Amino acid sequence: MVGASMTKWLPTAITFVPLLFTIFIIATPKDKVQAIRWLAAIGTGLALIGSIIMFLAFDYSNPGFQMAIEVPWISMIGADYYMAVDGISVPLVLVTALLTFICIIASWKIDKRVKEYMGMMVFCEVGMIGVFMALDFLLFYVFWEIVLIPMYFLIAIWGGPRKEYAAIKFFLFTFIGSVFMLLGILAVYFYSGEGTFNMMKLAEATVPPFVLKLAFLGMFFGFAVKVPIVPFHTWLPDAHVEAPPAASVLLAGVLLKMGTYAFVRIGLQVIPGGMKPFITMIAVLGVVSIIYGAFCAMVQTDLKKLVAYSSISHMGYVMLGIASLTQAGINGAVLQMFSHGIITGMLFLVVGIIYDRAKTREISKLNGLFVSVSTLAGIWVFISLASFGLPSLAGFVGEFLILAGTFPVYSVMAGIAAAGIILTAGYLVWTIQRICFGKPNLDINWTDATFRELSYMVPLLIIIVVVGIYPAVLTNMITQSTSALLAKIGGL
Repeated sequence: MVGASMTKWLPTAITFVPLLFTIFIIATPKDKVQAIRWLAAIGTGLALIGSIIMFLAFDYSNPGFQMAIEVPWISMIGADYYMAVDGISVPLVLVTALLTFICIIASWKIDKRVKEYMGMMVFCEVGMIGVFMALDFLLFYVFWEIVLIPMYFLIAIWGGPRKEYAAIKFFLFTFIGSVFMLLGILAVYFYSGEGTFNMMKLAEATVPPFVLKLAFLGMFFGFAVKVPIVPFHTWLPDAHVEAPPAASVLLAGVLLKMGTYAFVRIGLQVIPGGMKPFITMIAVLGVVSIIYGAFCAMVQTDLKKLVAYSSISHMGYVMLGIASLTQAGINGAVLQMFSHGIITGMLFLVVGIIYDRAKTREISKLNGLFVSVSTLAGIWVFISLASFGLPSLAGFVGEFLILAGTFPVYSVMAGIAAAGIILTAGYLVWTIQRICFGKPNLDINWTDATFRELSYMVPLLIIIVVVGIYPAVLTNMITQSTSALLAKIGGL
């Protein structure tokens, strides 16, 4: 077991080792391409090792925050460097570190401005991981905004034909949402009278109910854009389609989870008095996102855009689980954040590999994959089954818990959400039929999955099976923290 004196530094090490390696990459001459790639791999690999140590060192019996470090930062305004983890954040730190490392390996063949690309990828990890561990509002906001910068450039420089449009749209939506979120944070800070940005102290402070509601509405825009909830979703399909494959993995696998995580950590834990009056509205928007995303995915002709809309639908389930305010529902929501990151991240990885061979994502031109690239086709079928919630795979457990937790509270909405699973199965099975069967496209020079590609996909496949068969590996960790959260705020 790792000692307490060591584990308290894990949040800092996991967050800032990638920043250190970003500096190393900047200092490396741009013509040293292999050195730059290895620096990116080592930096993100060390963060992954740290997150695994954190996962193994976590005390399942402790429902509170662990590995906490709190030191003064900007004393004159009460901002501290306060980092810690609980059973809600540890799985998200792990999936972030894992996907970022895999994205570096998947990007090994990138040959355009490699120094800048790898630097942006590694720097992006700093913000993503920091969001899941920061317990000071100002620190949280800094990490939240850090992510915006590298992701904008990843889309704008290495994206597709409409990359500038997609990057600007992504920037404007998320930045404007962040401004509203900052206003909400400042409202809680000033009206609390505590003179601190410490989230846990502000959770105990007395803030006028009207101010809490306004503060939550401001934060809601920032969180909802990041999720994204319909109707704040329109940036996502464009960003996904134009982004390079690895950036799409991080967008779907991590950035969307920043929004849903914020609803749990800040909405429920810090300002529940502001969020609970709007909880039914959130549930409705979650159901709308489920059905709207599924129908939009069904009519797509671009494989990447289909996966993007499926993410909107799956994030709707997460929002519905959070809005249920039940143990099963919130447990399912957190588990679904983890599972969706792995599954949809894999979907985007395979889309990227297919596009690398075919130079097209048009579904009508990708027929016969079982004949041309049987391994890739088999992986696509497997993760599609996981995505629509086949029992014994990771996608099933989270959705089942969400529906089980929602039904006693919102029975009609739970029924509609269950119908969304049928729609998801429909468009994914139809996609399998269209791209995997039939005669192969002879105009494409197909090659099957390489050893390097299998090296980063097989571990994700194993995780999907392990979590599907034995979800307690995560739910035992999650339950302690969500139980303490619900005991404090109560249900509806």
